[in-house]
Amino acid sequence: MTSIRKALLAGALLLGSPLVAVAGEANGTVMVYKTPWCGCCELWAQAVEKAGYEVKSMDLEDLSQVRKMAGVPAGMEGCHVAAIDGYFLEGHVPLEAMGKLLSEKPDIAGIAVPGMPEGSLGMGNDPRAVYDVYAVSRDQSVKPSVYYRAGG
Repeated sequence: MTSIRKALLAGALLLGSPLVAVAGEANGTVMVYKTPWCGCCELWAQAVEKAGYEVKSMDLEDLSQVRKMAGVPAGMEGCHVAAIDGYFLEGHVPLEAMGKLLSEKPDIAGIAVPGMPEGSLGMGNDPRAVYDVYAVSRDQSVKPSVYYRAGG
């Protein structure tokens, strides 16, 4: 068993559920997988916690296995990946998009903010910043579509 796979299993056990790809229990806990040297990921996690979510973090030097298991397409990669209630949250997802996802509970794998948009949550948190949050289907043949427009 690789060290990454062991770390993922350990993270899943912390949540009391099988990991993958974010198939966690519907307990409202946000599990954040991030690199140890990234400050904006920490700021994002702190903002999510301040908003009332329980947040647990796991530092990994390589997030590619987590993303692969979660079903994050390469073109949708951001800074970090998180999991909540069976969904992945890739990158600097705003709190409003998280709330929409958790209230609507669409049949998707997760939502993503590709790259690191300036002004996004954890990257300055400017309410005037305009960027898209994409819905990612469980069916990899379906192209991601805009789910939420921040600042628009």
